[in-house]
Amino acid sequence: MSQLRLESISLFAHLTPEERELVRPIFFERAYPANSRVITENEAGQEMFILVRGKVRIVKTMLLPGLDSDILAGKDPSKVLATLTGEAHPVFGEMGLVSDSPRSATVETLEESSFLVTDRERFFGLVEREPRLGARLLASLCERMAEMVRSSNAEVMKLTTALALILSGRR
Repeated sequence: MSQLRLESISLFAHLTPEERELVRPIFFERAYPANSRVITENEAGQEMFILVRGKVRIVKTMLLPGLDSDILAGKDPSKVLATLTGEAHPVFGEMGLVSDSPRSATVETLEESSFLVTDRERFFGLVEREPRLGARLLASLCERMAEMVRSSNAEVMKLTTALALILSGRR
């Protein structure tokens, strides 16, 4: 991790160099081989991952719980939402730091990949030791989650509009 510049990661870009040095020890590096699951949809998790090298895909099941999968006539009910590389340093699993809710999607490696990882205990240990820094990090996480909600809302509106047009007979 010593080679990686934390300012290149959007979550830490607004921090001072001194603050980034306080953040560095709560992360450790973890590598996964190609075709590995890093996060599994609907499982519990308390870790946040930042992809620093490699390529992953985000996969989401598109079938509501309780629906019979026979309705899909043997088709896979999952959809690839995104394929991301380490150059952008995408963040995954951040909701696991603040909530015991099940994971919302699966993250799978497409090639050998490395991540910076922290967990709820390490993260909130830093928040307790450095409350101002902790507040800035929590604000960054909240901003990221708010953007995800706005994006999801826009997608729901598109789908709702498309469904309404189809059901009304207009296209």
